[in-house]
Amino acid sequence: MDKTANREMTRSEQLDFLIAALKAESPRYRNLMTPSDPDEKWRLFRALVNMRLPEPIGAEFLRVQDAFLKELIAEKGVTDVGELTPIRDRLYLWRGDMTTLNVDGIVNAANSALLGCFAPGHGCIDNAIHTYAGVQLRLACREAMDRQGYPEPTGRAKITPAFNLPSRFVLHTVGPIIRGRLTAADRDLLACCYRSCLEAAAANGLESLAFCCISTGEFRFPRQDAAEIAVDTVEKFVRGSAFPLKVVFNVFSDPDERIYRTILTSSIVREGAGNE
Repeated sequence: MDKTANREMTRSEQLDFLIAALKAESPRYRNLMTPSDPDEKWRLFRALVNMRLPEPIGAEFLRVQDAFLKELIAEKGVTDVGELTPIRDRLYLWRGDMTTLNVDGIVNAANSALLGCFAPGHGCIDNAIHTYAGVQLRLACREAMDRQGYPEPTGRAKITPAFNLPSRFVLHTVGPIIRGRLTAADRDLLACCYRSCLEAAAANGLESLAFCCISTGEFRFPRQDAAEIAVDTVEKFVRGSAFPLKVVFNVFSDPDERIYRTILTSSIVREGAGNE
């Protein structure tokens, strides 16, 4: 094996190869111009990946894609759960990019199709997870949904490999969509999302799990209420289980960090927040 076997292509060459392969799959994209600017090239690659249907692709594409994504994630900086300090027993708060977190499982706020976000470059966690995991994740989700034969119900969870992410698994859950006044049923469904993920984690032997702020983005669940339900549901599960699961509440914004830190450092979690 020669000295360059581990780096057959430069970053630019990898992107050129991947973009060309993606464009070649569809007559709609074949005449798109590939930009020379690295940032614009990345945005085009991400857009093509985001819009791509869940279909198999060649082994050479996967080899180049996997090497490219793993290097990209490593450059962003990977955080290991072992580096974090718990705020409560087995409960952690971490602000950062979930696609760089090394835990056994991360939770994705999915839609009922469970196929990821098809909007090019969208800022949701679903889009980010599918982008950095690689095209294999969407195909794995499609295969799971084909076996199920119907859309994923709100409050349930499915587990898939994480492919190129630092985590081992992705747990996909569909949170409630708030249309108007928050109801008791909405609260129960959000609590179900957390319980379903926790149960799936325990059933699959995961020792660490990171939650995003389920339903609080485009699904419009009020952030304070969602955080109270999240902490209450998780803490009850952790206290009632002999399984040594570490749980990370992963936030990305100042307001979410303040809300979670206040709840987690208070002496009493509000009783009944999950309406159990």
